[in-house]
Amino acid sequence: MVLRKNIILLFFVMLAVFALSGCYNTPVRHLTSDVALLKVGQSTEEDVLIFLGQPDERQELAAGVEEWFYKNKDMSFFEKAPLVGKYFGSPQYTRVTVTMTNKIVTDVTYSSSDADDMDWADDYSWQENGE
Repeated sequence: MVLRKNIILLFFVMLAVFALSGCYNTPVRHLTSDVALLKVGQSTEEDVLIFLGQPDERQELAAGVEEWFYKNKDMSFFEKAPLVGKYFGSPQYTRVTVTMTNKIVTDVTYSSSDADDMDWADDYSWQENGE
């Protein structure tokens, strides 16, 4: 009887742990869609902060000219798995550079790449034949 109560109690404790862990939410950046909200010549520094948040890096190019850099690394659930994650693909890297002059957006650059994008460069078999 005591064993049965302990098993039921353990079940409810584990259920509570799983339920509460689902409540934890890490902030997610959606650089791909949020960067489209910026308008060159119209958006302000405040708009950039609202849409993209604090930059990962800042660089002052000249008086009144700044570049803000945003970086994101997206990995699927399976890619995050220790030891075997590398066999399920490679992470997607997203970079955004926002250039502002006097706190007005003057340029926005977006790039996205995958670690496997340059794998073709290692395929020399077609070059070795000399044809």
